[in-house]
Amino acid sequence: MKLYVGNLSKQVTDAQLHDLAIPYGKLVSANVATERTNGESKGFGFIEFTSADEANAAMTGLDGRDINGQALKVNEAKPRKDAPRS
Repeated sequence: MKLYVGNLSKQVTDAQLHDLAIPYGKLVSANVATERTNGESKGFGFIEFTSADEANAAMTGLDGRDINGQALKVNEAKPRKDAPRS
């Protein structure tokens, strides 16, 4: 199950996001979204767990948690809508 993690500090890395999520279960991935042009964080990312139970535990444990002065917003990720590129 994949989760959206919003309101991330621009300084949070993939490794730090992984470390935040690992206490809740086995991770498939942990990635911070970055700008294509300059590689800077977009302020959100995704974590994916092997089971829904683990993902639900992470949602409960991380939603609202203060990281670097910002309260995280964690919920189930919505399916990606691929927009045509111009």
